[in-house]
Amino acid sequence: MRKEILRLALPNILSNISVPLLGIVDLALMGHLKSEVHINAIAIGGVIFSFIYMSFGFLRMGTTGFTAQAYGKQDEKESLLILARSLMLAFSIAVLLLLSQELIIYIALLLLNSSPEVAQFAKQYYSIRIFAAPATLGLYAISGWFIGRQNTKIPLFLALLINFANLGFNLLFIKSFGMKSDGVAWGTLLAQYLGLLAGIGLIVYYHRNKFKYWSLKKMLDPLSLRAYFHVNRDIFLRTLILISSLSFFTAASSQFGSNILAINTLLFQFFLFFSYFIDGFANAAEALVGKYISFKNSKELKLVTGQLMQWSFYISLGFSLLFFLFGKNILSILTNIPHLISEAQPYFIWVVLIPLLSFAAFIYDGIYVGATQAKAMRNSMFIASVLVYIPLYYLLRIPFGNHGLWIAFLSFLAVRGLILFAWSKKYIFN
Repeated sequence: MRKEILRLALPNILSNISVPLLGIVDLALMGHLKSEVHINAIAIGGVIFSFIYMSFGFLRMGTTGFTAQAYGKQDEKESLLILARSLMLAFSIAVLLLLSQELIIYIALLLLNSSPEVAQFAKQYYSIRIFAAPATLGLYAISGWFIGRQNTKIPLFLALLINFANLGFNLLFIKSFGMKSDGVAWGTLLAQYLGLLAGIGLIVYYHRNKFKYWSLKKMLDPLSLRAYFHVNRDIFLRTLILISSLSFFTAASSQFGSNILAINTLLFQFFLFFSYFIDGFANAAEALVGKYISFKNSKELKLVTGQLMQWSFYISLGFSLLFFLFGKNILSILTNIPHLISEAQPYFIWVVLIPLLSFAAFIYDGIYVGATQAKAMRNSMFIASVLVYIPLYYLLRIPFGNHGLWIAFLSFLAVRGLILFAWSKKYIFN
Protein backbone atom coordinates (compact mmCIF):
# COMPACT_ATOMS: atom_id res chain seq x y z
CA MET A 1 0.00 0.00 0.00
CA ARG A 2 2.81 2.44 0.85
CA LYS A 3 4.46 1.76 -2.51
CA GLU A 4 1.18 2.42 -4.29
CA ILE A 5 0.70 5.70 -2.41
CA LEU A 6 4.23 6.84 -3.22
CA ARG A 7 3.93 5.72 -6.86
CA LEU A 8 0.99 8.06 -7.29
CA ALA A 9 2.00 10.80 -4.85
CA LEU A 10 5.62 11.48 -5.83
CA PRO A 11 4.94 12.46 -9.48
CA ASN A 12 2.03 14.60 -8.27
CA ILE A 13 4.28 16.30 -5.73
CA LEU A 14 6.90 17.12 -8.36
CA SER A 15 4.15 18.29 -10.68
CA ASN A 16 2.43 20.43 -8.05
CA ILE A 17 5.47 22.11 -6.50
CA SER A 18 6.66 23.29 -9.90
CA VAL A 19 3.68 25.68 -9.86
CA PRO A 20 4.54 27.67 -6.68
CA LEU A 21 8.23 27.51 -7.55
CA LEU A 22 7.40 29.31 -10.77
CA GLY A 23 5.27 31.78 -8.83
CA ILE A 24 8.19 32.37 -6.49
CA VAL A 25 10.47 33.05 -9.47
CA ASP A 26 7.89 35.48 -10.90
CA LEU A 27 7.69 37.32 -7.57
CA ALA A 28 11.47 37.33 -7.27
CA LEU A 29 11.74 38.89 -10.73
CA MET A 30 9.21 41.55 -9.73
CA GLY A 31 10.71 41.91 -6.24
CA HIS A 32 14.05 42.95 -7.67
CA LEU A 33 12.59 45.80 -9.74
CA LYS A 34 12.97 48.08 -6.68
CA SER A 35 9.23 48.80 -6.54
CA GLU A 36 6.27 47.27 -4.72
CA VAL A 37 3.92 48.15 -7.58
CA HIS A 38 4.76 45.13 -9.76
CA ILE A 39 4.67 42.72 -6.79
CA ASN A 40 1.19 43.97 -5.95
CA ALA A 41 0.09 43.89 -9.61
CA ILE A 42 1.06 40.21 -9.79
CA ALA A 43 -0.71 39.64 -6.45
CA ILE A 44 -3.94 41.29 -7.64
CA GLY A 45 -3.79 39.58 -11.04
CA GLY A 46 -3.05 36.28 -9.33
CA VAL A 47 -6.09 36.66 -7.09
CA ILE A 48 -8.32 37.27 -10.10
CA PHE A 49 -7.09 34.21 -11.97
CA SER A 50 -7.06 32.07 -8.84
CA PHE A 51 -10.70 32.98 -8.34
CA ILE A 52 -11.52 32.19 -11.98
CA TYR A 53 -9.57 28.96 -12.42
CA MET A 54 -9.91 27.49 -8.95
CA SER A 55 -13.67 28.05 -9.21
CA PHE A 56 -13.60 25.55 -12.07
CA GLY A 57 -11.27 23.14 -10.29
CA PHE A 58 -14.08 20.58 -10.48
CA LEU A 59 -12.94 20.02 -14.07
CA ARG A 60 -9.95 18.21 -12.58
CA MET A 61 -11.33 16.92 -9.28
CA GLY A 62 -14.65 15.67 -10.60
CA THR A 63 -12.95 14.10 -13.59
CA THR A 64 -10.48 12.31 -11.31
CA GLY A 65 -13.15 10.88 -9.02
CA PHE A 66 -15.42 9.61 -11.79
CA THR A 67 -12.52 8.30 -13.86
CA ALA A 68 -10.99 6.46 -10.88
CA GLN A 69 -14.27 4.67 -10.25
CA ALA A 70 -14.64 3.80 -13.95
CA TYR A 71 -11.02 2.58 -13.96
CA GLY A 72 -11.68 0.38 -10.92
CA LYS A 73 -14.60 -1.20 -12.78
CA GLN A 74 -12.44 -1.52 -15.96
CA ASP A 75 -15.10 0.42 -17.88
CA GLU A 76 -13.03 1.92 -20.72
CA LYS A 77 -16.10 3.17 -22.55
CA GLU A 78 -17.25 5.28 -19.62
CA SER A 79 -13.70 6.44 -18.97
CA LEU A 80 -13.43 7.98 -22.45
CA LEU A 81 -16.90 9.53 -22.21
CA ILE A 82 -15.93 11.18 -18.91
CA LEU A 83 -12.94 12.81 -20.63
CA ALA A 84 -15.13 13.97 -23.52
CA ARG A 85 -17.70 15.52 -21.16
CA SER A 86 -14.98 17.25 -19.17
CA LEU A 87 -13.31 18.74 -22.25
CA MET A 88 -16.67 19.85 -23.66
CA LEU A 89 -17.46 21.64 -20.42
CA ALA A 90 -13.95 23.11 -20.11
CA PHE A 91 -14.00 24.73 -23.55
CA SER A 92 -17.59 25.95 -23.09
CA ILE A 93 -16.65 27.70 -19.84
CA ALA A 94 -13.55 29.21 -21.49
CA VAL A 95 -15.67 30.77 -24.24
CA LEU A 96 -17.97 32.32 -21.61
CA LEU A 97 -14.97 33.73 -19.74
CA LEU A 98 -13.58 35.34 -22.89
CA LEU A 99 -16.95 36.86 -23.74
CA SER A 100 -17.31 38.36 -20.25
CA GLN A 101 -13.67 39.39 -19.68
CA GLU A 102 -14.33 43.14 -19.43
CA LEU A 103 -17.07 42.68 -16.85
CA ILE A 104 -14.86 40.35 -14.79
CA ILE A 105 -11.91 42.75 -14.57
CA TYR A 106 -14.20 45.70 -13.78
CA ILE A 107 -15.85 43.91 -10.85
CA ALA A 108 -12.57 42.41 -9.62
CA LEU A 109 -10.71 45.73 -9.44
CA LEU A 110 -13.73 47.35 -7.81
CA LEU A 111 -13.83 44.70 -5.07
CA LEU A 112 -10.06 44.52 -4.52
CA ASN A 113 -9.81 48.30 -4.15
CA SER A 114 -6.15 48.62 -5.18
CA SER A 115 -4.29 51.85 -5.92
CA PRO A 116 -4.67 53.32 -9.46
CA GLU A 117 -1.08 52.46 -10.38
CA VAL A 118 -1.37 48.84 -9.21
CA ALA A 119 -4.78 48.53 -10.90
CA GLN A 120 -3.30 49.71 -14.20
CA PHE A 121 -0.59 47.03 -14.25
CA ALA A 122 -2.97 44.36 -12.90
CA LYS A 123 -5.42 45.09 -15.73
CA GLN A 124 -2.62 44.86 -18.28
CA TYR A 125 -1.57 41.48 -16.82
CA TYR A 126 -5.18 40.24 -16.85
CA SER A 127 -5.98 41.36 -20.42
CA ILE A 128 -3.15 39.17 -21.73
CA ARG A 129 -3.47 36.11 -19.54
CA ILE A 130 -7.27 35.72 -19.90
CA PHE A 131 -6.74 34.36 -23.43
CA ALA A 132 -5.07 31.30 -21.90
CA ALA A 133 -8.46 30.20 -20.48
CA PRO A 134 -9.20 27.44 -23.05
CA ALA A 135 -5.75 25.89 -22.52
CA THR A 136 -5.80 26.16 -18.72
CA LEU A 137 -9.26 24.63 -18.30
CA GLY A 138 -8.63 21.98 -20.93
CA LEU A 139 -5.50 20.92 -19.06
CA TYR A 140 -7.55 20.55 -15.86
CA ALA A 141 -9.72 17.94 -17.57
CA ILE A 142 -6.78 16.13 -19.17
CA SER A 143 -4.71 15.97 -15.95
CA GLY A 144 -7.70 14.82 -13.89
CA TRP A 145 -8.42 12.04 -16.38
CA PHE A 146 -4.88 10.68 -16.28
CA ILE A 147 -4.75 10.83 -12.47
CA GLY A 148 -8.06 8.96 -12.28
CA ARG A 149 -6.51 6.26 -14.44
CA GLN A 150 -3.73 5.91 -11.81
CA ASN A 151 -1.24 7.56 -14.17
CA THR A 152 0.49 10.53 -12.54
CA LYS A 153 3.56 10.52 -14.77
CA ILE A 154 1.88 12.24 -17.69
CA PRO A 155 0.44 15.07 -15.54
CA LEU A 156 3.97 15.44 -14.13
CA PHE A 157 5.44 15.70 -17.63
CA LEU A 158 2.81 18.26 -18.66
CA ALA A 159 3.34 20.35 -15.51
CA LEU A 160 7.11 20.38 -15.90
CA LEU A 161 6.84 21.21 -19.59
CA ILE A 162 4.45 24.09 -18.90
CA ASN A 163 6.34 25.53 -15.95
CA PHE A 164 9.81 25.31 -17.43
CA ALA A 165 8.50 26.84 -20.66
CA ASN A 166 6.79 29.53 -18.58
CA LEU A 167 10.02 30.24 -16.74
CA GLY A 168 11.96 30.47 -20.00
CA PHE A 169 9.41 32.82 -21.56
CA ASN A 170 9.34 35.01 -18.43
CA LEU A 171 13.10 35.36 -18.31
CA LEU A 172 13.15 36.15 -22.05
CA PHE A 173 10.44 38.79 -21.86
CA ILE A 174 11.64 40.44 -18.62
CA LYS A 175 15.43 40.20 -18.89
CA SER A 176 15.84 40.47 -22.67
CA PHE A 177 12.85 42.58 -23.74
CA GLY A 178 12.59 44.74 -20.59
CA MET A 179 8.95 43.83 -19.96
CA LYS A 180 7.51 43.71 -16.45
CA SER A 181 4.24 42.15 -15.21
CA ASP A 182 3.00 41.97 -18.81
CA GLY A 183 5.98 39.72 -19.60
CA VAL A 184 4.87 37.30 -16.88
CA ALA A 185 1.38 37.20 -18.42
CA TRP A 186 2.70 36.46 -21.92
CA GLY A 187 4.93 33.72 -20.56
CA THR A 188 1.95 32.03 -18.89
CA LEU A 189 -0.20 32.32 -22.00
CA LEU A 190 2.31 30.69 -24.34
CA ALA A 191 3.27 27.94 -21.89
CA GLN A 192 -0.36 26.94 -21.28
CA TYR A 193 -1.08 26.40 -24.98
CA LEU A 194 2.13 24.43 -25.36
CA GLY A 195 0.93 22.18 -22.52
CA LEU A 196 -2.53 21.75 -24.04
CA LEU A 197 -1.11 20.65 -27.38
CA ALA A 198 1.20 18.19 -25.62
CA GLY A 199 -1.69 16.79 -23.54
CA ILE A 200 -3.92 16.22 -26.56
CA GLY A 201 -0.99 14.63 -28.38
CA LEU A 202 -0.37 12.19 -25.53
CA ILE A 203 -4.06 11.17 -25.42
CA VAL A 204 -4.01 10.49 -29.16
CA TYR A 205 -0.73 8.58 -28.93
CA TYR A 206 -1.57 6.33 -25.97
CA HIS A 207 -5.36 6.03 -26.09
CA ARG A 208 -6.48 6.42 -29.70
CA ASN A 209 -7.79 2.84 -29.61
CA LYS A 210 -10.45 4.03 -27.15
CA PHE A 211 -11.89 6.60 -29.57
CA LYS A 212 -14.19 3.91 -30.93
CA TYR A 213 -16.22 4.24 -27.72
CA TRP A 214 -17.05 7.89 -28.33
CA SER A 215 -20.37 9.09 -29.65
CA LEU A 216 -22.18 12.39 -29.24
CA LYS A 217 -25.34 10.64 -28.09
CA LYS A 218 -23.56 8.69 -25.35
CA MET A 219 -21.56 11.73 -24.26
CA LEU A 220 -24.80 13.70 -23.82
CA ASP A 221 -26.68 10.87 -22.09
CA PRO A 222 -29.05 12.68 -19.66
CA LEU A 223 -28.55 10.30 -16.71
CA SER A 224 -24.75 10.39 -16.97
CA LEU A 225 -24.72 14.17 -17.38
CA ARG A 226 -27.01 14.57 -14.38
CA ALA A 227 -24.66 12.60 -12.15
CA TYR A 228 -21.65 14.44 -13.57
CA PHE A 229 -23.13 17.89 -13.02
CA HIS A 230 -24.60 17.00 -9.61
CA VAL A 231 -21.19 16.19 -8.14
CA ASN A 232 -19.39 18.96 -10.00
CA ARG A 233 -21.97 21.53 -8.88
CA ASP A 234 -21.10 20.86 -5.23
CA ILE A 235 -17.36 20.84 -5.95
CA PHE A 236 -17.83 24.15 -7.77
CA LEU A 237 -19.64 25.72 -4.81
CA ARG A 238 -17.05 24.33 -2.39
CA THR A 239 -14.22 25.70 -4.50
CA LEU A 240 -15.96 29.04 -4.93
CA ILE A 241 -16.09 29.44 -1.14
CA LEU A 242 -12.45 28.36 -0.85
CA ILE A 243 -11.10 30.81 -3.40
CA SER A 244 -13.33 33.56 -2.01
CA SER A 245 -11.68 32.90 1.35
CA LEU A 246 -8.19 33.01 -0.16
CA SER A 247 -9.07 36.17 -2.10
CA PHE A 248 -10.47 37.69 1.08
CA PHE A 249 -7.02 37.25 2.63
CA THR A 250 -5.46 39.42 -0.09
CA ALA A 251 -8.29 41.95 -0.03
CA ALA A 252 -8.08 42.23 3.77
CA SER A 253 -4.29 42.59 3.55
CA SER A 254 -4.70 45.57 1.23
CA GLN A 255 -6.81 47.32 3.88
CA PHE A 256 -3.73 47.44 6.14
CA GLY A 257 -1.74 49.32 3.50
CA SER A 258 0.57 48.54 0.57
CA ASN A 259 3.41 47.36 2.82
CA ILE A 260 1.27 44.71 4.55
CA LEU A 261 -0.19 43.64 1.19
CA ALA A 262 3.32 43.08 -0.17
CA ILE A 263 4.45 41.31 3.03
CA ASN A 264 1.43 38.99 3.14
CA THR A 265 1.79 38.25 -0.58
CA LEU A 266 5.38 37.17 -0.01
CA LEU A 267 4.58 35.12 3.12
CA PHE A 268 1.59 33.54 1.39
CA GLN A 269 4.03 31.84 -0.98
CA PHE A 270 5.07 29.58 1.91
CA PHE A 271 1.46 28.41 2.24
CA LEU A 272 1.16 27.91 -1.51
CA PHE A 273 4.37 25.93 -1.68
CA PHE A 274 3.27 23.62 1.13
CA SER A 275 -0.26 23.26 -0.25
CA TYR A 276 0.95 22.23 -3.69
CA PHE A 277 3.36 19.73 -2.10
CA ILE A 278 0.78 18.11 0.20
CA ASP A 279 -1.74 18.12 -2.66
CA GLY A 280 0.42 15.39 -4.22
CA PHE A 281 -0.82 13.06 -1.50
CA ALA A 282 -4.35 14.44 -1.83
CA ASN A 283 -4.26 13.60 -5.55
CA ALA A 284 -3.09 10.08 -4.68
CA ALA A 285 -6.03 9.86 -2.26
CA GLU A 286 -8.45 10.80 -5.04
CA ALA A 287 -7.20 8.03 -7.31
CA LEU A 288 -6.89 5.30 -4.66
CA VAL A 289 -10.10 6.05 -2.76
CA GLY A 290 -12.05 6.15 -6.03
CA LYS A 291 -10.62 2.77 -7.01
CA TYR A 292 -11.34 1.10 -3.65
CA ILE A 293 -14.81 2.62 -3.52
CA SER A 294 -15.55 0.93 -6.85
CA PHE A 295 -14.15 -2.34 -5.44
CA LYS A 296 -16.35 -1.88 -2.32
CA ASN A 297 -13.25 -2.83 -0.30
CA SER A 298 -13.68 -1.11 3.08
CA LYS A 299 -10.59 -2.74 4.61
CA GLU A 300 -8.23 -1.39 1.96
CA LEU A 301 -10.07 1.95 2.04
CA LYS A 302 -9.42 2.38 5.77
CA LEU A 303 -5.81 1.25 5.37
CA VAL A 304 -5.03 3.71 2.58
CA THR A 305 -6.66 6.68 4.34
CA GLY A 306 -4.79 5.91 7.58
CA GLN A 307 -1.44 5.72 5.81
CA LEU A 308 -2.14 8.89 3.85
CA MET A 309 -2.79 10.79 7.08
CA GLN A 310 0.37 9.36 8.66
CA TRP A 311 2.55 10.33 5.70
CA SER A 312 1.07 13.83 5.55
CA PHE A 313 1.57 14.47 9.28
CA TYR A 314 5.28 13.71 9.16
CA ILE A 315 5.70 15.79 6.00
CA SER A 316 3.88 18.71 7.64
CA LEU A 317 6.15 18.47 10.67
CA GLY A 318 9.15 18.64 8.34
CA PHE A 319 7.80 21.71 6.57
CA SER A 320 7.17 23.53 9.85
CA LEU A 321 10.75 22.83 10.87
CA LEU A 322 12.02 23.97 7.46
CA PHE A 323 10.09 27.25 7.67
CA PHE A 324 11.28 27.81 11.26
CA LEU A 325 14.96 27.32 10.42
CA PHE A 326 15.22 28.76 6.91
CA GLY A 327 12.11 30.88 6.36
CA LYS A 328 13.93 34.19 6.62
CA ASN A 329 16.55 33.04 4.13
CA ILE A 330 13.82 32.05 1.67
CA LEU A 331 12.17 35.45 2.09
CA SER A 332 15.42 37.23 1.22
CA ILE A 333 15.45 35.31 -2.08
CA LEU A 334 11.93 36.54 -2.89
CA THR A 335 12.79 40.20 -2.40
CA ASN A 336 15.77 42.41 -1.62
CA ILE A 337 13.67 45.36 -0.44
CA PRO A 338 15.02 45.84 3.13
CA HIS A 339 11.94 47.28 4.83
CA LEU A 340 9.71 44.44 3.55
CA ILE A 341 12.12 41.82 4.94
CA SER A 342 12.32 43.62 8.28
CA GLU A 343 8.58 44.22 8.69
CA ALA A 344 7.73 40.61 7.78
CA GLN A 345 9.61 39.14 10.78
CA PRO A 346 6.80 39.39 13.39
CA TYR A 347 4.46 37.33 11.17
CA PHE A 348 6.74 34.32 10.66
CA ILE A 349 5.17 32.42 13.56
CA TRP A 350 2.02 31.93 11.46
CA VAL A 351 4.03 30.63 8.50
CA VAL A 352 5.60 27.98 10.78
CA LEU A 353 2.16 26.84 12.00
CA ILE A 354 0.53 26.59 8.56
CA PRO A 355 1.59 22.99 7.70
CA LEU A 356 0.53 21.41 11.00
CA LEU A 357 -2.85 23.15 11.07
CA SER A 358 -3.80 22.61 7.43
CA PHE A 359 -2.59 19.18 6.27
CA ALA A 360 -5.74 17.30 7.35
CA ALA A 361 -7.97 19.52 5.22
CA PHE A 362 -5.92 18.81 2.09
CA ILE A 363 -5.83 15.04 2.57
CA TYR A 364 -9.52 14.74 3.42
CA ASP A 365 -10.37 16.82 0.36
CA GLY A 366 -8.67 14.14 -1.74
CA ILE A 367 -10.47 11.36 0.12
CA TYR A 368 -13.89 12.98 -0.36
CA VAL A 369 -13.19 13.71 -4.06
CA GLY A 370 -12.31 10.06 -4.68
CA ALA A 371 -15.55 9.02 -3.00
CA THR A 372 -17.45 11.73 -4.99
CA GLN A 373 -18.89 13.01 -1.71
CA ALA A 374 -18.90 16.62 -2.84
CA LYS A 375 -21.90 17.76 -0.81
CA ALA A 376 -20.05 17.17 2.47
CA MET A 377 -17.03 19.06 1.11
CA ARG A 378 -19.25 22.00 0.22
CA ASN A 379 -20.92 22.12 3.63
CA SER A 380 -17.67 21.86 5.59
CA MET A 381 -16.16 24.68 3.55
CA PHE A 382 -19.18 26.88 4.23
CA ILE A 383 -18.98 26.31 7.99
CA ALA A 384 -15.22 26.91 8.20
CA SER A 385 -15.33 30.07 6.08
CA VAL A 386 -18.61 31.82 6.82
CA LEU A 387 -19.04 30.79 10.46
CA VAL A 388 -15.37 30.78 11.58
CA TYR A 389 -12.95 32.64 9.30
CA ILE A 390 -14.88 35.82 8.48
CA PRO A 391 -16.32 36.43 11.99
CA LEU A 392 -12.90 35.83 13.58
CA TYR A 393 -11.24 38.33 11.27
CA TYR A 394 -13.70 41.12 12.09
CA LEU A 395 -13.43 40.27 15.78
CA LEU A 396 -9.62 40.34 15.82
CA ARG A 397 -8.60 42.91 13.19
CA ILE A 398 -8.77 45.97 15.46
CA PRO A 399 -7.00 44.62 18.57
CA PHE A 400 -4.46 42.47 16.67
CA GLY A 401 -4.20 44.04 13.18
CA ASN A 402 -2.51 41.80 10.63
CA HIS A 403 -1.93 39.13 13.29
CA GLY A 404 -5.72 38.87 13.60
CA LEU A 405 -6.01 38.18 9.87
CA TRP A 406 -3.44 35.36 10.11
CA ILE A 407 -5.16 33.85 13.19
CA ALA A 408 -8.51 33.85 11.38
CA PHE A 409 -6.99 32.30 8.24
CA LEU A 410 -5.23 29.48 10.12
CA SER A 411 -8.42 28.79 12.11
CA PHE A 412 -10.27 28.39 8.82
CA LEU A 413 -7.75 25.80 7.62
CA ALA A 414 -7.76 23.83 10.88
CA VAL A 415 -11.54 23.77 11.34
CA ARG A 416 -12.10 22.49 7.81
CA GLY A 417 -9.87 19.47 8.46
CA LEU A 418 -11.57 18.74 11.79
CA ILE A 419 -15.04 18.81 10.23
CA LEU A 420 -14.11 16.47 7.39
CA PHE A 421 -12.50 14.07 9.85
CA ALA A 422 -15.60 14.08 12.07
CA TRP A 423 -17.85 13.37 9.07
CA SER A 424 -15.66 10.68 7.49
CA LYS A 425 -17.37 7.76 9.23
CA LYS A 426 -20.72 8.77 7.73
CA TYR A 427 -19.65 9.85 4.25
CA ILE A 428 -16.59 7.68 3.48
CA PHE A 429 -16.55 4.48 5.52
CA ASN A 430 -20.28 3.85 5.86
